[in-house]
Order: sequence, then structure tokens, then C-alpha cells
Amino acid sequence: MTSWQLVRLFAGLFILASLALGIPGSPLFVSQWWLAFTAFVGANLLQSAFTRWCPLEVILRKLGVHAGA
Repeated sequence: MTSWQLVRLFAGLFILASLALGIPGSPLFVSQWWLAFTAFVGANLLQSAFTRWCPLEVILRKLGVHAGA
């Protein structure tokens, strides 16, 4: 997998996990503060669309993951 594919994978997993932990009707509910993490991931995706810079992608490239197309 390339770094941009892994960024999308991690973002999707983080959003789904934080929604499962933050929505009161969920059987995995812990606290509504998990929804703040959902907002953080969404804001990071939004800023990376405009700046073309993503912290996770930088970390993945330093770990040796190929950049991709």
C-alpha cells in the first residue's frame, strides 16, 4: 500500500472507531468527548486537502512507506 492509501485507511478507521465510542446509542459508548477526535480527524483531512501536507503521511514516509502516485 502507498502512503496516501494508508492515510485514508487510518482516517476511516479512526473516524468509525471514535463514532462508535462517542455516540450514546452505540454498544461501545464510552464518552461523547470521543466526537472531538472525530472532528480533529475531519479537520486534519480538510487542511491537508488545501495544503497538501499531512502529518501521518510524513510519519509513514519516514517509516519507509512508498509515496505512490
